[in-house]
Amino acid sequence: MLKGILAVSGQSGLFKMISQAKNSIIVESLVDGKRMPAYATSRISALEDISIFTEEADVKLVDVFKSIFEKENGGPSISHKVSANELKSYFAEVLPDYDRDRVYVSDIKKVIMWYNLLVDKNIFKFGEEEEANTEQSVEAASKEAKA
Repeated sequence: MLKGILAVSGQSGLFKMISQAKNSIIVESLVDGKRMPAYATSRISALEDISIFTEEADVKLVDVFKSIFEKENGGPSISHKVSANELKSYFAEVLPDYDRDRVYVSDIKKVIMWYNLLVDKNIFKFGEEEEANTEQSVEAASKEAKA
């Protein structure tokens, strides 16, 4: 679901990887569709590799997005421009045991901004993925039973 979606330091928004060049990758902005090269000197993070600190263990960003998705019934969340206290209380509802010492308000803003952008671009397919996985499991089980 988040495969190929990137965050590039120094650039706002999220990007989709299009192709590789000799010394860079070509990315396309999810915000305005403009393409640009992202060089090795830029810090590039794949969303699927990002985790959020909690008191117990780190939680994958996709799981946080899924929690927000379920809370908001597939719709957009609150704005990332609300007050710091509102952001913290909202994030505590979504991920109750997040590490309040290591997860900053700026991190919460990014997560919410990214989530809203991905919902706006209709990138989330949580229900469809789960149904497809269930159907594949049922098919595999029926093949095993026939064998």
